Order: sequence, then C-alpha cells, then structure tokens
Amino acid sequence: MQTKSCKTNNTLSNLWNNTNFGVWFVLGVLLCSGLYVLRSVLLPFVLGIILGYLFDPLATKLEKLKISRTWATVLVFLIVVLIAVPVIALLVGVIDNQLSIFVSAVPTYIASFVQKLEPAMKSLQEYIPGLETDNLKTAFSQNISQTFQLSGKFLQGLFKNGMAIVNVLSLLLITPVVAFYMLRDWDVFVKKVDALLPRKSKKNIREIFKKIDKAISGFIRGQLSVCVILGTYYALGLRLIGLELGLLVGFIAGLISFIPYVGSITGFVLSIILALSQFSEYTKIIEVVLVFGIGQFLEGNFLTPKLVGDNIGLHPVWVMFALLAGGVLLGFLGLMIAVPVAAIVAILLKTGIEKYKKSKLYLED
Repeated sequence: MQTKSCKTNNTLSNLWNNTNFGVWFVLGVLLCSGLYVLRSVLLPFVLGIILGYLFDPLATKLEKLKISRTWATVLVFLIVVLIAVPVIALLVGVIDNQLSIFVSAVPTYIASFVQKLEPAMKSLQEYIPGLETDNLKTAFSQNISQTFQLSGKFLQGLFKNGMAIVNVLSLLLITPVVAFYMLRDWDVFVKKVDALLPRKSKKNIREIFKKIDKAISGFIRGQLSVCVILGTYYALGLRLIGLELGLLVGFIAGLISFIPYVGSITGFVLSIILALSQFSEYTKIIEVVLVFGIGQFLEGNFLTPKLVGDNIGLHPVWVMFALLAGGVLLGFLGLMIAVPVAAIVAILLKTGIEKYKKSKLYLED
C-alpha cells in the first residue's frame, strides 16, 4: 500500500514538473490579479488590441499588393473611419429615440396588453373560484409598468451618461493609437512572443496558440459579423411590419445572438408582447413569427456555417456563465473579453485533459 502511494506521489510530482504546471498556474493567477486591479484603465487598451487583431488579415492582404505595413495600416484605418463614423452616428440617434419612446409608451403598452389578457383571466377565475382577477390585474399592471419604466430610464441614462462609465474621451484618444500600433506591429509582436517560448515545449504551445487563434477569430470576426447581420435584419424586419420599437428590439436580439437561442427567444417574446399591445389584429403575430423564423433559418443554414463554422464550439451555458462572471468581476471590460477568455480556458482544459489521459497517472492500474 505504501509503495503504491509513493508511486502515485511520484507520478503527480513528475506530471507537475514535466508540464511546468506550477509556473503556468502562478503566471495565470498574476495575470488575473493584474487585470482585476487595473480593470478601470484597461478598456481602451483592450479595445485597441481587439481592433488590431480584428483587422490584421485585411492589412496582411494589402501587404501582398506590395504596400508597406505602415501604409496598409493607414489605409485600413481610413476605410474603418469612413464606414464607422456615419454608422455610429446613425445608431446613436436611432437608439436614443427608441429608448425615449420606450420610456413614454410603456404604460400604454402595459394597459393594452393587460386588456388582451382579460379573457384568459376570466377563464382562470372559472377554474380557481375566489380568485380576485381585478386585484391581480391591477398589481400586474402597476408592477410591470414600474419595472419597464425604471429599466427604460436606466438604459436611457446609461446610454446618455455612458461617458462617465466607459470614459469615452480615453476611448477616442487612446484606443485608435493602440489599435494603430498593434495593427502595424502585429506580426512583429507575434514573432517576439514566439521567440520567448521555451524550446522544449515550443511545438506544443504553438499548437495551442493556433487553436486559440482559430476560436477567437471565429468569435470576433465570425460571430460578431453574424450579430451585426441579424441585428440589422431583425430591426428592419420588425420595423417594416409596423412594430413600434421594432428597431430597438431587433438590435437587442441581434446583439445577444452570440448566445445560442437567447437572442432570438428574447427578441421573439418582446416582439409578441409589443404586437399584442399595439395591434388588435392577430395577423401581426404571424408576421413576427415569420420575421424570426426566417432569421433563424438564415442563421442556422447560411450565416453561422459560413462565417463561424465550428471554430468556437462553446456550450451556451459556458458562454452565459462567462458573461456573468466577466460582468461581475470586470464590468464592461469583462463583458467584452468574457467569450474569448472562455474559449481560451476551454481549449486549455481540453488540452490538459488530453495530456492527463496520456499520463501514467491515468493509464496505470
């Protein structure tokens, strides 16, 4: 028994030493601690790094046309600014207008929705004698109305006063500079990191980095494209069928569609409630169903397979946990990096499990 215990301890010790687990664990803890301590100033730098990573393939393609990396970076920046500035200006105006309508129209929508529920409440009263449907209706109307109004005012305040939260000035000044240098020197940065890798483990670490790059690029370049396309489609589709606040609901549905099913279900439920509140004819509900049905068909059969593929491979529950944990720990910054970090952790865990299954600790009887 003692020999077997010693043997197991030796195996654990060898596993620890061979994989340098202790060093990587300490580095990971230090990195996480540093992120937490500096979270209030990291946002413009992280956003700049993400933008540099996002547009690196475009700059690389321009380099192949015999354009220097610096001029390729300048050209990419000009293209992005010419597209992004008018789009952002348009979105700011539309979202602010939709939030104002949302705050002012909530009581009317709630009253109309509750009125539509009256037949169902009367049927419920027949099955449950003594049920005070009037009190239930009043309580429901007041609570839901207050909740939606407070939520709307909070979102409107968050949107208008976001400068104090995310420090827009620092984003406007620091992020472009960081993004420019990261985009220009991305290949140099990668080569320097590669040169620092331990020679003994260089091949294995490179393979892990390739998997991480595939997963993160699948999310940043693929999934974000899907979100933008779906958000535009849902917003325009709901607006075309005459749904007031359709632009806002469609935008929200597209924005959170990177969480499987959550974006479409949230948008669908909100759209059904709005349709019941705004229209007397039930044909609008069918139109809402068609808008989201077509959206799901496009996402499942064309957008996700073509733009994302199987690059991310994260379970929806893992994605939701990552977003919640990131938001709690690092706020807005945490929400931005949650899914990429979750992808990295998932790949490292998978690699660790594969190594463990090949180790003596797992194989020996």
